[in-house]
Amino acid sequence: MSTKGTRNIYKEQRIGIFVDVQNMYYSAKYLHKAKANFKAILEEAIKGRQLIRAIAYVIKADVKDETNFFDVLKGFGYEIKSKDLQVFYGGAKKGDWDIGIAMDAIELAPKLDVIVLVSGDGDFVQLVQHLKHALGCYVEVMAFGKSSSQKLIEEADDFIDLESKPNRFLFSTGKSKSS
Repeated sequence: MSTKGTRNIYKEQRIGIFVDVQNMYYSAKYLHKAKANFKAILEEAIKGRQLIRAIAYVIKADVKDETNFFDVLKGFGYEIKSKDLQVFYGGAKKGDWDIGIAMDAIELAPKLDVIVLVSGDGDFVQLVQHLKHALGCYVEVMAFGKSSSQKLIEEADDFIDLESKPNRFLFSTGKSKSS
């Protein structure tokens, strides 16, 4: 599961989990023609440690079943932070939480021993460096290896490749309840 060796897991560790839902959704969809199992991801991230916060960052795009999906995430134990999809003149669309995730992780870091970033986005390399070196947190990254930034993997204290257990972390597209 871990590509960097044995995970440093102690039940006394206070952890915060920050999930880039769009990154996980699109990685699962385009790499595996499946949906990410956010419940299993949360369970793997916690691993018996003391959960302080688990935040799922979502983009509201007014699509079918979106509200149900957000409710399912809440039921799993995630706090939901959402923002609307931006549509620009000419039809270009933008929706990401990179700055919001970074700010929350930095603000919560003094209350945490471990930060689990659930994203393979290379834009988070500097965040991981800051959390480790300036704030003293152990940083784990969880993502689908094929769509993850190699630099992000290298910077993390540990990388958990969700592709190592596809039956646990993915649902076929026929299932939609826990996606």
